[in-house]
Amino acid sequence: MYNDFLFSHQEKGVITVSIYIANHFIPTGVTVKEEIVVSIGGSIMLPKDRDVSYLRSLADTLRICSKSYSLYLVVGGGWIARKYINWGRELEADEASLDELGISVSRLNAKLLSLALGKDVNPTPARNFHEAMMAGRHYPMVVMGGTHPGHTTDAVSAMLAERLRCKRLINVTSVDGVYSEDPRKNEKAERYDELDYDSLISIVEKVEGGAGPNVVFDPLAAKIIKRARIKAYILSGDDLENLSSAIGDKDFHGTIVE
Repeated sequence: MYNDFLFSHQEKGVITVSIYIANHFIPTGVTVKEEIVVSIGGSIMLPKDRDVSYLRSLADTLRICSKSYSLYLVVGGGWIARKYINWGRELEADEASLDELGISVSRLNAKLLSLALGKDVNPTPARNFHEAMMAGRHYPMVVMGGTHPGHTTDAVSAMLAERLRCKRLINVTSVDGVYSEDPRKNEKAERYDELDYDSLISIVEKVEGGAGPNVVFDPLAAKIIKRARIKAYILSGDDLENLSSAIGDKDFHGTIVE
């Protein structure tokens, strides 16, 4: 009796599937790309000091990477969302309502990214994990923003990566990795090339919660990647070649969490 089974070979994120039947390998012609969630800070996509040329370059970089990887792009609200949230807080809105403001801005940012990416991405940002996973069947890239009050887009990214059983998550932020303290407030803060999950959780839990937090990685997201054993790459969005290297699992400047 022969034992039939599937055989896969992975190269540069693309898995080629064959079937082993009766001592013969039979190519199926099916290729499966590695799925990667990329969390993009809203202030990276829409920085105050740049014009639309950066967004075009970001889209070009992601489009090239999507030839080898299936990319799920979760976009944050950034400084625009924080502006809305701060004004809403001054108007004495409750935290859930403030979260909804942030979610709305993140979805607007995701829509703008979809316009930059064109036909290679779902035209309407996914509103939940089911919509994102369904869109992934039809597009090489999927965009989405926030989902529920109380969940930052970092947490959304981590939960989506867990649902997809991703091995890696890329977090694109405004600093070049994880520091012992906020490097914008303390120039002597230490940057880490590598961290374990518990060390990351210890660092990010020092930041106060509430709607619109400005932290390198959300504490809930850190706990999710720990339980799911997802490797996280945390890096700045300023250098797009560096981002491409991180997606391609090559050497990059940033912090690896595992």
